[in-house]
Amino acid sequence: MGCFFSRRRKPAQGGQLPLQQQAGAGQDVATGEQKAPQYSWDLRAKIDPKDYTFSGLKNETVGRLPGKVAGQQFVIQDCENCQIYIFDHSATITIDDCVNCQIFLGPIKGSVFFRDCKDCKCVVACQQFRTRDCRKLEVFLCCATQPIIESSTGMKFGCFQYYYPELALQFKDAGLSIFNNTWSNIHDFTPVSGENNWGLLPEAAAVQDYVPLPSSEELKAVRVSTDATKSIIPITRGLRQKNSDESCLAVFFAGDYTTANARKLIDEMTSKGFQLVQTKEVLMKAEDAHRVFQQSALEFIPLLEKGPVVALEFNGDGAVEQCRSTVNEIFSGTKVFVSESKASASQDVDNFYNFADMQMGM
Repeated sequence: MGCFFSRRRKPAQGGQLPLQQQAGAGQDVATGEQKAPQYSWDLRAKIDPKDYTFSGLKNETVGRLPGKVAGQQFVIQDCENCQIYIFDHSATITIDDCVNCQIFLGPIKGSVFFRDCKDCKCVVACQQFRTRDCRKLEVFLCCATQPIIESSTGMKFGCFQYYYPELALQFKDAGLSIFNNTWSNIHDFTPVSGENNWGLLPEAAAVQDYVPLPSSEELKAVRVSTDATKSIIPITRGLRQKNSDESCLAVFFAGDYTTANARKLIDEMTSKGFQLVQTKEVLMKAEDAHRVFQQSALEFIPLLEKGPVVALEFNGDGAVEQCRSTVNEIFSGTKVFVSESKASASQDVDNFYNFADMQMGM
């Protein structure tokens, strides 16, 4: 094997290295003394774990404002009778040994893990949700993957509903889609025969009755709304029983206004009494299009290269007719897949969500 030798540069006249090289060589310009080389990681701000921890608190209201966590991991432990608000995105969050706390957690890029907690009420958005050895947690949840409970009892779940101006960008920074929310599809890792360790919160449950708006002056500066109609996350029925045997699938393709268009259709349909059952944002390939869109596939395949699709399932008598009418009226210049008939719609829904669940490893 040959060896590689770097050629050393000759000093400039007078024996001095060029000025711009003195710093690079680790030499103090003023004194001529050698100094330790600086690396990029030396220049980063030092992280103090205490800034990302709430520990041993009782009867307090505490939180972090938007921009104050900025993707770091956070720890909450040994807190009792506290109101805790993380109004920012984070990497991961662990909550250990907390009792009778009310907790809001902004978008979490990775996992949130509750351990040995009891009688807590929470609003949580995350990639992965897990509990172990918990009792009586009531959670308004947005979770991109299947939530898992283990050795936990008395768990109740509802759909995440929350708004403040910075929240949409925080979802983006955390890599979470507002349309990927499997809040009701709970997997119980340790089921007990004849018992049910989890259930759903009442359909009319209001977030502010569980996790009230913050009372401290500092946290009041965050302009929070728990009005369901303003929620960043579309509110879905999830696994609640459907009111009708008629559903309709609508699929928007990637473009500048995909999210806005999907939200507009949701608003139009729900204002007419139809229910949003589930949503999904996922990448599709040509073979997936043939499976899902059947005879219409060739029309939509060229659109798949632009990015992920957003799919919506609406439920209610007359959902197909109303959805087609609304799309023709409002989105006439946009290509949207909508089920053609009540007869084909249920198969459309099954085809799409079976494909999407496989893609996302559900």
